[in-house]
Amino acid sequence: MITISAYEAKTHLSELLNKVKSGERVLITKHHVPIAMMSPAPLQRKRSLKETVEAMKQFRKGNKLQGLHIKNMIEEGRR
Repeated sequence: MITISAYEAKTHLSELLNKVKSGERVLITKHHVPIAMMSPAPLQRKRSLKETVEAMKQFRKGNKLQGLHIKNMIEEGRR
C-alpha cells in the first residue's frame, strides 16, 4: 500500500490512478492523518445482449407512468 499526502495525490493523480488500476491501494493523508483510501473498483460482469433486453423488459413491467404522458413530460423538460 502506498501512503501519500493530499497535495502529492493532487499533483500526481494520473500516476496514482494507473497504480490503483493495476491493483495497488493508496492511502491519502492530510497533515499525516488518513483521509481517504483509493482501491480498485470491483470488476463488473458484462451482460449479454439477451440479458440486457430481458432486464429492460422486467424494468418496464414494474414501472408505469401512472397517468402521466410522455409528451407532457418532454414538453415540461423543455421549459
